[in-house]
Amino acid sequence: MSYITTTLANLLDQTAFMNLTWGNYVMIAVACVFLYLAIRHEFEPLLLVPIAFGMLLVNIYPDIMAEPYTDALGVEHAGGLLHYFYVMDEWSILPSLIFMGVGAMTDFGPLIANPKSFLLGAAAQIGIYCAYFLAILLGFNGKAAAAISIIGGADGPTSIFLAGKLGQSGLMGPIAVAAYSYMSLVPIIQPPIMKLLTTEEERKIKMEQLRPVSKLEKILFPIVITVVVCLLLPTTAPLVGMLMLGNLFRESGVVKQLTETASNAMMYIVVILLGTSVGATTSAEAFLNMNTIKIVILGLVAFGCGTAAGVLFGKLMCKLSGGKINPLIGSAGVSAVPMAARVSQKVGAEADPTNFLLMHAMGPNVAGVIGTAVAAGTFMAIFGVK
Repeated sequence: MSYITTTLANLLDQTAFMNLTWGNYVMIAVACVFLYLAIRHEFEPLLLVPIAFGMLLVNIYPDIMAEPYTDALGVEHAGGLLHYFYVMDEWSILPSLIFMGVGAMTDFGPLIANPKSFLLGAAAQIGIYCAYFLAILLGFNGKAAAAISIIGGADGPTSIFLAGKLGQSGLMGPIAVAAYSYMSLVPIIQPPIMKLLTTEEERKIKMEQLRPVSKLEKILFPIVITVVVCLLLPTTAPLVGMLMLGNLFRESGVVKQLTETASNAMMYIVVILLGTSVGATTSAEAFLNMNTIKIVILGLVAFGCGTAAGVLFGKLMCKLSGGKINPLIGSAGVSAVPMAARVSQKVGAEADPTNFLLMHAMGPNVAGVIGTAVAAGTFMAIFGVK
């Protein structure tokens, strides 16, 4: 009888119920909310589902993120499954591969056809620098403030990349979750800001059709951008280089197999690895603290400021062009591709159902991707990180 009692006691002690804290239950609830938003409302489900599930797993079974170790007897023990996924985040492998996939999926034609879009993409990066100085005021050191501020670009891979490069692994989880959460919530956060800063007449502005872009221009664009940007900021090579390599696959037309692999199979595999490992950094101990609250607030401020700056600069360009540019496309200057461009289209269509802004908004949108990578490279240069 004692054997049975001992066995049952051991089994009970091994269950998660005996080891979870109140914080774990809070994070499990948060994971379920994220899953609801992703599945019921389709807020970036490709990202939010694996992130939320990684969050769920680590708060039920923390050892899934355990690091490998050697015990007192010299026996080596392997780490948890998701720890090895996370190592690829720290080494910047997965963020760079994500950029390759994005490049292979994205048409840079609208940006080439309307180079002024670069200005809107640059304007939307103001949110990053606003968050940087605000983070310093809130007590973060320079490197931590820089890593946090990139959330304003609404670019999860770049946020992870910069946090790893600046040695802010302890903040990577909250930063990545905040960045991906705001990317998912673009359709909720941006429209009120866009409507507040524009008039109905401005939202109804119809833009002229973009000029056709030749195949030669599309082939030369990724090569020229890589040379120019990487000469100025060599530290951007992993992100900008992979982004442009993926786009060159697409536009060259001679490596269709590579294009299909980069934009489909590889992209989805990397999203699974990246999403689950990012979610798994949100254990209750690491996530439920004052720094996390500050990071979430700073991310929202950065994202809001970036959206506002893009719209306001769009208003300026509208005035200078004699009313030919719809200010709404400025909000797409954040690098949530293509969600931000779709939001510009949606808000414009609400004012005038015959208004079609999607392709015009894609210019600032892809410019924002490049701009956020450049901002990350600038911070790395400032702190002497290679």
